Formats: sequence, C-alpha cells, structure tokens
Amino acid sequence: LAIMPTGGGKSLCFQLPAVLLPGVSLVVSPLIALMKDQVDALHANGISAAFYNSSQNAEVQNEALTGLHQRKIKLLYVAPESLHLLLPHLNEELISLFAVDEAHCISSWGHDFRPAYKQLGELKNKFPSIPVAAFTATADAATQDDILQQLKIPKAKKHLASFDRKNLYLEVRPGTNRLPQIFQYLENRKDESGIIYCLSRKSTEKIASKLKEKGFKAQAYHAGLSSDKRSEIQDDFVNDKTPIIVATIAFGMGIDKSNVRWVIHYNMPKNIESYYQEIGRSGRDGLASDTLLFYSFADVVQLRQFMENAPNKEFQLAKLERMQQFAEALSCRRIALLNYFGEHISKNCGNCDNCKNPPQFFDGTIL
Repeated sequence: LAIMPTGGGKSLCFQLPAVLLPGVSLVVSPLIALMKDQVDALHANGISAAFYNSSQNAEVQNEALTGLHQRKIKLLYVAPESLHLLLPHLNEELISLFAVDEAHCISSWGHDFRPAYKQLGELKNKFPSIPVAAFTATADAATQDDILQQLKIPKAKKHLASFDRKNLYLEVRPGTNRLPQIFQYLENRKDESGIIYCLSRKSTEKIASKLKEKGFKAQAYHAGLSSDKRSEIQDDFVNDKTPIIVATIAFGMGIDKSNVRWVIHYNMPKNIESYYQEIGRSGRDGLASDTLLFYSFADVVQLRQFMENAPNKEFQLAKLERMQQFAEALSCRRIALLNYFGEHISKNCGNCDNCKNPPQFFDGTIL
C-alpha cells in the first residue's frame, strides 16, 4: 500500500513494474474520463496499453480483450464496475499484477466510498499468487488499515511518502463577499490556470457566468453535463485553452496538468482528505502555487445536513469537525494539515496565512 501525495508519481509505481513484468498488469481505476488520458500518455511513450469500461462499444471492448489474450498489451485499465465482465477472461498465467488506484474508494471509513470497489477483495481469493498493490493520495490511519483488510492483503508493506507540499501557500478567509474577493484575487492572475471548487452545480454555473461577464475565460464543470461535454471542457483546460474551471468535486482527480497555479474553495470541503486532494492539483510542477479556502459556518450547517442520513454519520461528522478546526486554526496551518495525516512536525512552515500574518490578540476584558 503506497500513500503518496497528489502529483507524487503514483502512476509510475505501477507502470514501471508493468513494463518489466512478463504478463499483463490490470489497473483498477474509478475514473473513466482519465483512463483515456493515461492510455494516450503510455502510447505516446511507446508502451502498449488499453482500457475497458462501459463507455465503449462492443467492438472496442473486444479489441481490448483480444490484446489481453494475445498479451499484446502491458497495461489494461478497468473501471471497478466493469471488472466482473473481465474476470472470466483472467488467469494466473496471463496477469502479473493487480494495481488498485484511488484505493481509498474501497473503505467506508474513507472520504469517497464506492460500492463497486467492494468486489476487489475477491481478486486475492481467486488469484492468490498474483501481487496486489494499492495506491492513494489521502488515507488516515483507520482508512489505511481498512484498505488492507478489504483487499485481503493485511500483511502488505506500507509506504508513506511525506505529505508536505512546501510550494503550496495555504490561506483561509471568512466567507463574506466571496465573488468580489475572487475577482480581486484573479486580477493579477489573468493568464494563470486555476480551479474553483463549489458544493452545488448551480453555484458552478453562476460563478462561471459572473467570471465571463468580467472578461475571464471560464467554464463550469459538474456531473449534470454530458460525458462528451465534460471531456471537451477537461481537454480545453489541460491544453490551456480554458484557464479557469469552476467545478464540483467531480473534477480533477488524477488530471495530469502540471501548471495549475491556484485552487480556490468557494465552499468548505467535508473533510481534510478532500481538501488536501483538491489543493494538491495545483503546483504539480513544484513551482509556487496558491490555495484559498473561504470559510463560513453556513457551509458547516449545510454539510451537516448532507450527512444526516450517511451510513457512518458519526465518523463523517468527526471528519467535518477536524476540517472546521483547520479552517479556524490560529497557528501554522501546515502543522495542522500534516498532523492529521500522522506526519508530526513542530516547526512553523512560513508559507501559510497564519505564519505570514499571525493573528493579533488583544485583551477582551477591557472591551
């Protein structure tokens, strides 16, 4: 199990063994939109790869299966929902590695549970001699243990990379007059790429149209758009045609765009894992990048309502509380963030709002 920050090179950790091992490596990934990107990138590097999911027609699916049987491909990407269709075609002579990407999706303790991931525990039962490797950018200790249990690899080695992305400036502001603040924030960042995350589809549409009125090139992105439209918006962003995307959390997982210079959270995310994963989409080239979170108690109330009927409500509420504590922190934010992931540092980072402008305290009793 490898826990590595967004942009830390997780893909390389299974792509390199896949090329060196004799058979085909099967990569389970939840993001149909990204499979094409990853496969295209592998082809561009002369590596034979294919993907298999519900968005393809039968002819294309059969082509991928032929490549698998004839061992003409080194990597086959599959969505967890489509895995049961592939199982009859797999055997221990053919497959040399199972790689589970975004592995936090298997854990109901995590922040993005997907029921289809539950069946992945069957892989170890059916193919006991094939190694299983799991990768994710964000998992606290409880989630890490749960991933290993669910995948039936309880004794697997764990690799924890440092979560510290020193190049990201962390800032939190009160969530009042957000739009005027955003316009001012972007005034000197006209040509830079960035993402604004919102809680609702309606907000994404509203903010994108307000930005356009002000002369910014922006697009709204959410799950309500057709998959073709979403792909088109994503391509325009990756290829620098549209610098600003206003999105719900559906956007950005695994997008390999190195020059995102800023990420704004219009609303507070529901937990630190989501927040960390979303800000991690900026500054993947290692250059200085900015992150801004607007915090208002109204967001906390709204998120609490969303969680009312969640199966593990207490757990989700506890995670929300930690997010709230982070937003209200009066000391170094990076210390709070890294401590959450079990990486204990005590020295102030010098690259967050609380380090650069420490809060001023006064004697309230006089008042």
